Amino acid sequence: MTDDRSSPIDEGLEDDQPGFYGPDDTQDLDYVRDLGSPGTFPFTRGIHRDMYRNRLWTMRQYAGFGTAKETNQRFRFLLDQGTSGLSVAFDLPTQIGLDSDHPGAFGEVGRVGVAIDSVADMEELFEDIPLDAVSTSMTINATAAILLAFYLVVARRQGVHWSKLRGTIQNDILKEYVARGTFIYPPEPSIRLVTDTIAFCQANVPRWNPVSISGYHIREAGASALQEAAFTLANAETYLQAALDSGLDIDQFSPRFSFFFSVHNNFFEEIAKFRAVRKVWAQRMKTRGARNPRSLALRFHAQTGGSTLTAQQPENNTVRVTLQALAAILGGAQSLHTNSKDEALALPTEEAVSLALRTQQIIAHESGAAEIADPLGGSWYLERLTGDFASKIDAYLQEIDRLGGVLSALEQGYFHRQIQEAAFRFQKEVESGTRTVVGVNRFNDKGRPAIQTMKIPEGVEARQKERLKGVRMQERPRLAAALEKVRNTASGTGNLLPPIIEAAEAQATVGEIADALRKVFGEHKETVAI
Repeated sequence: MTDDRSSPIDEGLEDDQPGFYGPDDTQDLDYVRDLGSPGTFPFTRGIHRDMYRNRLWTMRQYAGFGTAKETNQRFRFLLDQGTSGLSVAFDLPTQIGLDSDHPGAFGEVGRVGVAIDSVADMEELFEDIPLDAVSTSMTINATAAILLAFYLVVARRQGVHWSKLRGTIQNDILKEYVARGTFIYPPEPSIRLVTDTIAFCQANVPRWNPVSISGYHIREAGASALQEAAFTLANAETYLQAALDSGLDIDQFSPRFSFFFSVHNNFFEEIAKFRAVRKVWAQRMKTRGARNPRSLALRFHAQTGGSTLTAQQPENNTVRVTLQALAAILGGAQSLHTNSKDEALALPTEEAVSLALRTQQIIAHESGAAEIADPLGGSWYLERLTGDFASKIDAYLQEIDRLGGVLSALEQGYFHRQIQEAAFRFQKEVESGTRTVVGVNRFNDKGRPAIQTMKIPEGVEARQKERLKGVRMQERPRLAAALEKVRNTASGTGNLLPPIIEAAEAQATVGEIADALRKVFGEHKETVAI
């Protein structure tokens, strides 16, 4: 590569493919060495020998809107419909450490997720839901340590020992700098929060995944499937090295690493992506000295592609989601969320979210896809595609290493340029008609009536502010000392989770704890190299 402002790595996965594949296309593959069997290194064919034959994937439906009370009602509805795990969406103020009464939160409270300001809100969010009976995933990053602290306090109040808690906190701040933008602090202290959470969970919440390295949001920003896979692994290796530098043992903490990927419409490409990313991770972890098979086996949650949904002919989204969900399962996902057909228009209605869940249940119980591990393994086409994917992921990782690693590449604007170029190529193809999007640039039907969509209840912001006012008016005698302990620990080298939990127990709000850290860490100001 002669110019780091553009990369040829992504070329060739879709273009100029032959019309069919045969034995000659896999002559350079050693099927035993490169594929192995399901449940064995390098885990190309899946991380379990029998995959879903003994245990199905966790069926999650991402949910969160309005106040904690309203989201709790949706959670209980989903559990009644057969979900096996809860997945929490938080509103933007909660994601960036602003309480609902902060001027910067105006107009955003409870809009794209649930508003959580205090432990009282978290307690109401899980009212009548025993935390030792569910697996909970929380999509939160900059304030992940704070929301996890709230969850742990609620578990303690329920009488649930932390060792019984199962779930995941996303806690992937690097992808916020790469693609999404809901960061608060500069990268270095933000990574410290991630590693402190990893260390704390290893010691105190052993069944909890303290980080879920997310390619989903990178893909949603416009990245290609290959970029999603490569950039996610690059971020994962950055966290891995930070944890090693803090003194943690690789085979003690890395088995709790989890991943989160998107699934788009190119059926075979998505399956190959998942198989290749497992293979590359296993090989690189082995090179780093990991010996525990659970350290080598990449576990991932998948979500169908939000950016693939269309506002035009939204019924078509049900077909897209079905194909994507099947690709995730044939690719070996451990957990899956299926988007609802109406999400290009609004938050999903109960009817739409039920259909999305039924999509997973039909695949699980009627399609036969769960009855055998890696049923497409050995396909000449799929194995060629998997091999190409793996080699090109490695090429991207080497390129990022040459740039000095993820943080250096961020400073140089590398990721932004790569994603922008991929998004631009895709949009040009749609607008020129060389890429078909059914109902958008071909097969249009403008005469269809609009579907019914969900509306956020009136008065959410006012009700949440009133609830927060009640928290602030209570006597909170331990608050000042607890926040001071957060600041002092942030200024030093101790683990930040214990003082954050203490502040949560002292009824500190998300904004108050985030502000205590802001006083020490400062705020990140994004600069993008052009």
